This record gives sequence, structure tokens and C-alpha cells, in this order.
Amino acid sequence: MEFDKIIPHVGGFGRCHKTLAALASLPNLLVALSFFSSVFYTLTPGHHCRPDRQLLPEILRNVSGIQLLNYSLPLPTDDDDDGDGDGQAAAWSRCRLLRYGASQLLPNGSVACTRGWHFEPSAGLQTNVVVQWNLVCKNYWKIPLEQVGYSIGWTVGFLTLGTVVDGLGRRSTFILSVVGAIILHVGISVSVDFVMFLVFRMFSGIALAGLFLSAYVARLEMCDPPHRLVIMITASICTVVGEMLLPGLAELCRNWRILQGVVTTPFLILLIYWCIPSMFPESPRWLLATRQIGKCKQILQGIAIGNGVNVEDELYTQCSVFDEMNSVFEKPAQFRSYTFCDMTTARTTWKNILILGFTTFIGNGIQHCFSKNLVGYSPKFYLKYFVIAGAEGVALFFLYFTVNKFGRRGILLFSTIFTGLSSLLLLALIQYLHKGVHLTLSILGLVSAYSVSILSIFFASEVVPTVVRGATLGLIMATGCIGKATSPIMDLHNKHGYFLHHVVFASFAVLSVLCIMLLPESKRKPLPDSIKDGENQRRPPMLLFRNKDRVPLLHSKQNGNYNPESYSKLVTATKKVLANNIPIQSQDPTRGSVIKETQETAT
Repeated sequence: MEFDKIIPHVGGFGRCHKTLAALASLPNLLVALSFFSSVFYTLTPGHHCRPDRQLLPEILRNVSGIQLLNYSLPLPTDDDDDGDGDGQAAAWSRCRLLRYGASQLLPNGSVACTRGWHFEPSAGLQTNVVVQWNLVCKNYWKIPLEQVGYSIGWTVGFLTLGTVVDGLGRRSTFILSVVGAIILHVGISVSVDFVMFLVFRMFSGIALAGLFLSAYVARLEMCDPPHRLVIMITASICTVVGEMLLPGLAELCRNWRILQGVVTTPFLILLIYWCIPSMFPESPRWLLATRQIGKCKQILQGIAIGNGVNVEDELYTQCSVFDEMNSVFEKPAQFRSYTFCDMTTARTTWKNILILGFTTFIGNGIQHCFSKNLVGYSPKFYLKYFVIAGAEGVALFFLYFTVNKFGRRGILLFSTIFTGLSSLLLLALIQYLHKGVHLTLSILGLVSAYSVSILSIFFASEVVPTVVRGATLGLIMATGCIGKATSPIMDLHNKHGYFLHHVVFASFAVLSVLCIMLLPESKRKPLPDSIKDGENQRRPPMLLFRNKDRVPLLHSKQNGNYNPESYSKLVTATKKVLANNIPIQSQDPTRGSVIKETQETAT
């Protein structure tokens, strides 16, 4: 029994469905605040060593101000590049102090900082983990380590909790992830050293991954085909809004512990979903696919009441959707959960998963290649931040106006081709392009990269079966996290290898074009529920030929608006009205004889 045929019987995508979709989109806003806070926590401000008067000769120890800095700090070198977040050129070395002899006025070498560092005011937080624990110079490697660890947490969360989503259900995983996220966020705010901060951040990534994945799947499965894209775009806009609000919160808080508390507090609101199950019910589509018929009917009745539909009305008794469910599942059905082990022979499903996982990996990994080009055009941190966030918003509007018109596969193919071409042009002609063209290609490439990553995940959610949607979608999202982790991995090698990083991902983008042609088209099609349905998601033929042997006289074209179930309901209701001798009045006097003959025939 297809769930998409049940939705019209409970009021279609009515008031209750819209309310549930809005409530399921709110977690995206909170997850965005937590996810992008890492940008402000690990932003390295401008800094230099605190002058040490003991290293100066006697005659220079009484100087102060700018003269003290000029005598104490050497000029900057290439080895001093340790990730200044503002992108400004340093006037002095960030990591070295000049050393003088006993009676010499000229330095005879340099030493590492002996009295700590002086950090300059920067955008965002006045005190973050970099300032508090001096994560600069020799300790700079700890910043990309934290970023890689956070990405590993998200990857592990998608892989493990994705299976839990299919085993325990969407709602149970969501509540479990919310409780875990609150506890771990509190642990982050009270961290006493970097190791404690790193561990809690990694485990918080696991909890946030489960929260994001369960909400994503629950939103998708409550929608009918025409509204799936709109709801996905709405939830993604909530993510962009959270990303836009975060700089304002950072300016107000100024301290990373206060910002962490502000980010954690809204998660307490999500506990209301635990207390009031109707605000985030279990997915009835998943319940039906796993044969939990009793719970499925109970939730569908609540949705029907919320949509203003009385499914117990006497006019619909003989064709009730619940009677049809009882007829399909005559024997008591037992709950059946599915895992990857049940997909050993699902070759088509695995093909779609691997292709879309590959494109998600490319879309997330190549974003940094474009965003890195924006640093040279403005030293201001906020400008780069809002350009990147705005590019994601533009990508969402692009998908909204094109995906339903041209199809998922066509737009994914176009976005991937444009991403690959932008990358190749920037790599091959970087020395010959005008600055304006270079900046335009970087921004457009960033928009197309966001389109590839967002559409790949949404496309995958429509072609994988309901019974394993959590695990398979978690696998695809995990590949995206691995793609994002490639950028901080380059930082671990002192930022060497970015050119090779860009070349590899540009080559992958060109290679993926051939793979996308093997994908099916899921536009306005029902979601596959069983593994067998997932195997039917095959690539349509490239060339469509009409059947020339069709006999016109034997061919009957059925009207697309005709619905046999609606017609049977109309016949049943009309017979009941005529059987009870209810007078029927007509405004047209010429139809009176027709109505009278109909009543005589019915009696």
C-alpha cells in the first residue's frame, strides 16, 4: 500500500502538515548556530609576541610604545603565517623576538616568544579559544585538529545514528539527539583546557548529526510529491538565517563561553517536542513501511483531525482508508527493521547512493577552493563571511525556481558542469584573468558548489527506500563531512597543497558528470518505501521514441484528473441521499424531470 495515496484521504498537505513541517524546520536554525560557531571559536586574530625587556640591552630597556615594539620584534617572514583570521599583513613577526648581546645595539638573532602574545581586537569574539589557550605559532596545529575532530564527530554521527533512525524511528532518534546535544553543549561551555574542549566538541557533532538527520528525514516523509522541494528549501533557508544571525550574537556576547551558552539555551525549546508528541510525531510513512499499523493509524487520525477531515464520517465508511489498510494487513503484522545487510542485492540502490555520495563529497570539498579566493579582495572578515552565507542563499533560490521545472538530474548535471568549468578556468587562467572576472568566477563557483551539495542530498532522499532512508542518507551526508574536512587537513600541513587540493576536486567534478547521467529522475514521483521500490529507481532512456504500431481506434486515453475512488465516493453519497428521500432542488426548471426520473430509478 503506497503512502502517497493515503495523504489525500487525510486532508492532503493541509494545515496540520504545514504546521508539522514548520516545527521540523526550526531545528535547522539551532543546528546552524551551533555548527557555524566554530568559525568564531577558532578565528585567529592579529597577534605578536609580548616584548621581553630582558632580551634588550641596558640602554634600550627604558623605551616604550612603538619604539619598544620596533626594537623587540623582527620583520615578518613566511614562517609566521599561522592563520590570521583577518587576512591582514602583519607589521612584525607573530612568533619571534629579537635577541641582543650584552653590549650590542644590533640584534644577533631571534628567539621564540617568552612572555606570551598580545592579541589585537578583531571581528567577532573578543575572547575565543585561540586567545584563551594561546593556540598560535607552535600550537597553531591544534586549530585545524579541532576542525577535523568536529567533522569526524559529524561523520560518525551520520553513520551510526542513521542506522538508529531506521531502527528506533525518526522521533526517538530526534529526542535522544536533543538531550545529548544539550548535555554536550554544557560540557563545551565549562571546558577547562583544550583537550576537554576538543572531546566535547567531537561528541556534540555526533549528537547534532543525529538531530539534523532525523529532522531532515521526518520533514521529507510527511510531504506529498509537489511540496517536497518547497519544504526542503524552507528548512535550508532557516539554516542560512541562523548563519546570518551568528555574527550579531558574537558581537553582543564578545566571549566564547557566553556565546556557547546563548547557542545552547534554544535547544531547551526542543524538549517541548518530547513533552508534546503531536509537535513532532513519528513518521507514519516509516511506520507503514515497517508494518506498525496500529501506531500508523493513530498518527494519521490525528493528522486528519488537524486538517479538518472527519475520517469516521458515515459517507466515507465504505471506502475508508483505514478499512483499506486493514484489508491489506489482515493478519497481525510484526515490526520489521532493515539495515545495510538487507541491501546486499540492491544494485540499483547502491549505484544511486555511490553516485550521489560522490557528488556530495565534491560539492562540500570544493567550496573552500572558491571561498579561499575571496580573502585577497577584502581584509574584513565579515564581508567574506556574509558573501559565503549569501552564496548559499542564492543557491537555494536557484534550486527553487529550476529543480521542479527542469528536473533533479538536469539541474544537478548543470551545476556540476558549471562547478568544474569554474574551477578549471581559475586554475588555468589565474594569471591572466582580470580581478573582477576572477572574483565573479569564485562567487559563481561557490554558488554552484552549494547547489551540487544541497541537491545531491535532496535527490538521494527521494530515490532511497523509506526502510533504509536514515542509514543511506546518513552515509551520503557523511561523505559531505569528509569533503569539508579536507580543508583543515591541508592546514595541518602548514597550508601547503591547496593547489593540488583544487586540482583534484576540479578533476572529480568533471568525472562526476558522466556518473550523473546514470541517475534516475524523481521529480513529482512517490517516494520508494520498500527495497524493491528502490530497485525500480532506474535511469530513464536518453531518447524517447513513440510507439508507431499503436492502433488509434483501440487506444483510449484516460483523463489525468479522473479518480475512480472519488467517483465511487460520489456514487455512494448520492445513493444515500436518494435512499433517504431527501428533496433535491434545482435552479434550472428544465432539469426537474431528470431529477425525478433519477429518484424513481433509485427506488
